[in-house]
Amino acid sequence: MQGVTTDEITDGATGTKNRLRLLTYNIQSGIDTKRYREYLTKGWRQLLPHRERQLNLNRIANMLHQYDVVGLQEVDSGSLRSGFIDQTEYLAHRAGFPYWYKQVNRSLGKFAQHSNGVLSKIQPSWVSEYKLPGFPGRGAMVIEYEASTEKLAICVLHLALSRRARTRQLAYLSELVGHYQHLIVMGDFNCGGDAREFQALADNTGLKRPSHELKSFPSWRPSRMLDHILASPSLIMEHAQVLNYPHSDHLPVSVDILLPDSLHFAL
Repeated sequence: MQGVTTDEITDGATGTKNRLRLLTYNIQSGIDTKRYREYLTKGWRQLLPHRERQLNLNRIANMLHQYDVVGLQEVDSGSLRSGFIDQTEYLAHRAGFPYWYKQVNRSLGKFAQHSNGVLSKIQPSWVSEYKLPGFPGRGAMVIEYEASTEKLAICVLHLALSRRARTRQLAYLSELVGHYQHLIVMGDFNCGGDAREFQALADNTGLKRPSHELKSFPSWRPSRMLDHILASPSLIMEHAQVLNYPHSDHLPVSVDILLPDSLHFAL
């Protein structure tokens, strides 16, 4: 795995810290894709269980444990293809996260449970789920963390493939989360930072993204910026990077968030 490891800033007297390590990762339900033709030649893995999926989840869990909050996309919440294992819960236990939450966006009964997931080492004060506009199957989760009189909100999402649908979804999200003073939005946007709908979200909410390109798709030859972490101006982003951890068709994206003095969370 490439990247810089940053020590957490911790107040030993109060047991709190003012730096959060965040990661967003589309894990493709644990499928390790290495080239485009595998979508066809190994497409059966989207429907049926196989031993390699579980081994791949274990590899992913080994990487996740170093983060404070993780947003997951394309997680299976317990169906035939995952061996009826809730992958969000499995990764939480395996990687040492005491708090975990899932959002089933598209249920195909026992055959597939397409979901978003959140893993957290800090206890949230509130978790909300929202269905996004457009064709059913896309959703967002908003996780709130309270610290004294202030609040941090983290929104984890997975947007549609079509620009028209994404435009509606991001307009909806702007209304939904735009009022938070301290806000992070992360997930699989299915578009680059130069897309009109992406720019509209930034204009409407004031959210900022890292200044350099973070190409995360496809994992075997990353050329597109589909996975993003955005933050309010009150939150300082450091060490934003794409991790060379190709155990999906996407690569994970991470960032350190330096919080203002008014936001300290218990360890």
